[in-house]
Amino acid sequence: MFPKPAIAVFLLAGTALFPRPALAEAPFDFAHTPGQLPKDVVPAAYRIEIVTDLKRLTLSGHEEIDVTVTAPTNSITLNQAGLMLTSATLDGVPAKIAQDDKDQTATLTLPHPMATGAHKLAIVYRGPIPATPNGIYYDDYRTANGKPHRMLVTQFEVADARRMFPGWDEPAFKATFQLTATLPADYTAVSNMPIASSTPVGAHAKRVVFGTSPRMSSYLLALVAGDMKAVSGKGGDTPIHVYAPTGEQEQGRYALGAASQILPYYNDYFGVAYPLPKLDLIAIPGNYEAGAMENWGAITFIDDDLLFDPKTSAPATQEAVYVVVAHEMAHQWSGDLVTMGWWDNIWLNEGFATWMETKATDHFNPTWQMWPRQHEEREQAMAQDAHPTTHPIQQVIHDVSEANTAFDRISYEKGEMVIRMIEDWLGPDIFRDGMRAYMKAHAYGNTTSADLWAALAQVSHQDVATVARSFTEQPGIPLVTVGRACDAGRTILTLTEGRFAISDPHPLPARWNIPVTVAGPGVAAQRVILTPDQPAHLTFAGCGQALKANPGENGYYRTAYDSASLTALGKAFSQLNAADRANLLGDQYALFQAGLAPLSTWLNLVAALPAMHEDNIAVWQDTIGRLRDLDAMERGNPSRPAFHAFARALLGPQLARLGWTPRADESFLDTLLRPQVISALGLFDDPAVISGAQARFAAYVKDPASLPPSLVDPVTRVVGQHADAATYATLVRLLRAATSTEDKLRFFGALASARDPALIRQTVQIAYSGVIPNGRVAHALAWTAAGSDHPDLVWSLVQDPQAQKQIRARLAPWSQSALLPAIASHSFNPDVAKALAADPSATASTGARIEAHKATDLIAANAAIAARAQADLTPWLAALSH
Repeated sequence: MFPKPAIAVFLLAGTALFPRPALAEAPFDFAHTPGQLPKDVVPAAYRIEIVTDLKRLTLSGHEEIDVTVTAPTNSITLNQAGLMLTSATLDGVPAKIAQDDKDQTATLTLPHPMATGAHKLAIVYRGPIPATPNGIYYDDYRTANGKPHRMLVTQFEVADARRMFPGWDEPAFKATFQLTATLPADYTAVSNMPIASSTPVGAHAKRVVFGTSPRMSSYLLALVAGDMKAVSGKGGDTPIHVYAPTGEQEQGRYALGAASQILPYYNDYFGVAYPLPKLDLIAIPGNYEAGAMENWGAITFIDDDLLFDPKTSAPATQEAVYVVVAHEMAHQWSGDLVTMGWWDNIWLNEGFATWMETKATDHFNPTWQMWPRQHEEREQAMAQDAHPTTHPIQQVIHDVSEANTAFDRISYEKGEMVIRMIEDWLGPDIFRDGMRAYMKAHAYGNTTSADLWAALAQVSHQDVATVARSFTEQPGIPLVTVGRACDAGRTILTLTEGRFAISDPHPLPARWNIPVTVAGPGVAAQRVILTPDQPAHLTFAGCGQALKANPGENGYYRTAYDSASLTALGKAFSQLNAADRANLLGDQYALFQAGLAPLSTWLNLVAALPAMHEDNIAVWQDTIGRLRDLDAMERGNPSRPAFHAFARALLGPQLARLGWTPRADESFLDTLLRPQVISALGLFDDPAVISGAQARFAAYVKDPASLPPSLVDPVTRVVGQHADAATYATLVRLLRAATSTEDKLRFFGALASARDPALIRQTVQIAYSGVIPNGRVAHALAWTAAGSDHPDLVWSLVQDPQAQKQIRARLAPWSQSALLPAIASHSFNPDVAKALAADPSATASTGARIEAHKATDLIAANAAIAARAQADLTPWLAALSH
């Protein structure tokens, strides 16, 4: 799954309300795998038939399930949610049905105990087809010509397959699936397997029978049906189809090309050929909260993550399509072929897919500098992981609500960074061979992280588990402290391990085994495994040279240098590669956040960027992100105008270099950087940028072709930020007329940037008015809290009971718990934290308590850091002006 976070905030925090596991995970064992269902009855094969009524929005179903009874029992407990089971039999013997809607189960009781062995279970049931984007649901949308259409969609991860059929809806209960669906006659239907047959049912319906799937987990089953067409190609020998609403299918060509490249690459890398007879990629228009989902052989995407129109789509969309396609296709192996046994190891799915998306995208697009630009993802993960409320990569998951909270920066980005570190330590070829052994050994089965470490150890002959477990089974970030001394013409570095923490009065003791590398311009790299037991010493010829830990930013740790080391790195800053420049900046800013260094250290480094003619996107993305953070901290401070002037002076030369108009010969990275620079300068009230954006917007309203696709977003954002009532009304009109998801989110993003409180009130109402698809409502509200400069106002508006009732009616159950925390987390106000903690939704489930705890911790931490930032910035800016 590829969720789109509501918004990246500068200290995004996680949480762990439960004790962390001991460092002793065992290989996968079905009998001892966590879960809520008993394991005395196990499914082997499902034959599911549903009849849909898309006018009444209901379904009726009948299923036969081949089950194996492993111990004598007279009851069967399985999952259902929102369904009504009307009859059940085992081998023709009727069972008594008892449903528990709170626990989302049904228990079938037989008159006599079942014998061990094979049996056939048959269930008849019915249920709703809702509009909220989870389970089986409907998606109403308009085509480019304004014509309304309805699509049938499924989204089953984490635990929503139970909303379409009763079953064992936990990942360890793998089985085969044969799906039959009665659908409108004119609908195109797609599922995991190809269509085996399609026959008419009356004048307006058809019965579609799909082939039987391989053995897989229930959350990977899929069904999408609607007015769709496809563009087709091949990846190796596998047919690939990209489906989109009819009329938009040609926008799938770019994704088709990406998938055709990636599939043979993955076949080779994983050493196991893609096992299904076809691969379909399906664009879901708008109402798709998951972002993208790796259903085996039938991957679903929100349409702006799959469709690309060179005439109207931004270059950032082009990159996003490639990355998300690479992510979901990686899941066809890591997640689908080999699946974690329980949600405590969701990182085995998501961390690996996130790492592989970058690896594949970089392989086929080497000029995009994907690895240096992963610095941004690393910083987001570390921002969460530094807090006392973080959680281990492998965390205890007690229930479904808690599982939904695990889809965060720790599982995805920290998981990716730890994998990258282990690959760098072992070497890419050895790591690949370990992955091949892992895939072959566990194909069609389940695993824990211990199974992966065993495979890597087998091929590398290294104690992989000792290093890896120290990063996956405990929370937090190592801090490597570097001290130096000159002795007899040699530099002796002393490396000491500690724990990096933010706003943590009682940090846990450090106990990592860290692969640390040190190098410098013209200095060969040296590596050591740093342990908590004793410092490590590295010796380099000569004295005074720049020596940097974590070259290439392959390691997951922060670094703190003594003054001599930092001075040497500052002098050699322009000689470092882009990843190392971004890494040094990121670590220095984080040390300020943790209270371990003054903000001036970071400010002095970035103030020198124009003089050194810095032009790398990774460095500027980090710098712009930090400037935005500091701007939020400067709200209400008299030094804010001076800070804006500093930011304009910093970024102005970049816009002068890039210009407003994209050049035919410019790099793709400059095309991506220009919108970020323009948007930032608009935020910092650059008068020339504001007037330039307003002039271009006026021309765009008259003729959309007048503005290059890469500039639509920054121009509308800047205009929205400084909008009066008339301009705001024009943006609303553009939003209401938009039919593509990309355009809807563009124009809403502009509205969400408005600073006028009266306009913010309108934006909040628009977010849940039906203009924004249900799957993006919660995100839209969080964007408004982040972008409007008035997060407390957005919080108060969403707190209104009537507003909240309308908003929640549009959300999937698994996103309810994050709604208020995602908005509150942009505040620095302790009253907002208190209100969130007191809200009944904050304690509605384990997952809700986790999300609320995240936000309240974040508010307090941000307020404290903002106070220190203001105290540091005011004198620094005053000195700068003199």
